[in-house]
Amino acid sequence: MKYKMLVLDMDDTLLTDDHKISEENKEMLFKAQEMGVYIVLASGRPTLAMTSFAKELKLDINNSFMLSFNGAVVTDLKEDKVLFEQTLTQQQIHELYDYSLKSNTHIITYIDDAILSETDSEYIEIEKTITGLKHNKVPSFKDAVTKSAVKCILLEEPTYLKKIEADLKLAMPHLSVSMSKPFFLEVAQNGIDKAASVKFLAKKLNILQSEIIAVGNAGNDLSMIEYAGLGVWVDNVDPELRHRADFIVASNNNHGVAEVVRRFIIN
Repeated sequence: MKYKMLVLDMDDTLLTDDHKISEENKEMLFKAQEMGVYIVLASGRPTLAMTSFAKELKLDINNSFMLSFNGAVVTDLKEDKVLFEQTLTQQQIHELYDYSLKSNTHIITYIDDAILSETDSEYIEIEKTITGLKHNKVPSFKDAVTKSAVKCILLEEPTYLKKIEADLKLAMPHLSVSMSKPFFLEVAQNGIDKAASVKFLAKKLNILQSEIIAVGNAGNDLSMIEYAGLGVWVDNVDPELRHRADFIVASNNNHGVAEVVRRFIIN
């Protein structure tokens, strides 16, 4: 099988634990691009927190694309143009805030390229570190959210948040809910996930489902892992998901993405 698109989750998949692209991964991804393969970054991260990595991989020069906010935004990197965007309504975000109060979780959203919250939390600090975005802490979350936004995240201790995930899916079945990290519960508009945006992009590029490889490590990657012709986990995948892919490669710290390129694209 000749694969034409390689879709990569970023945190804990392409990136090492210190949020870098290893030289091994970079070298193999350049080789894949030389062979005409589209490299597509697909992350829960905001668009701004992905752009520098896309440029490091020369995806803008090589006419590639990026899926941010778990697929709620699709960007053409060469043209620096948004091809697709789907947001949560102001009312939905307010309802999620009410739910966060009831469930004793922190909540953040993204307004004007900044993280917005009413509270502080060690988990919000992690999001600030990962994204590099400014944090606007406000007296009233609802007063500050006066328009739609791409997504929200509920944040809390992992064991507790896992229970909240199940409850939120029952309470709000009209929204898309998935875990990106054990302490990040991501919420987007109904029908939004990484698979839906990969499918949108593949149709635009005339690429078959069977010609796509997707690589990830967490619950918010599952849809694209199951959609792709070849779904691959890195070895540090959430244990409960290990059986839900075609292959498992080395971990994010051991250049698992480079292994995918060597095994399934170059050879």
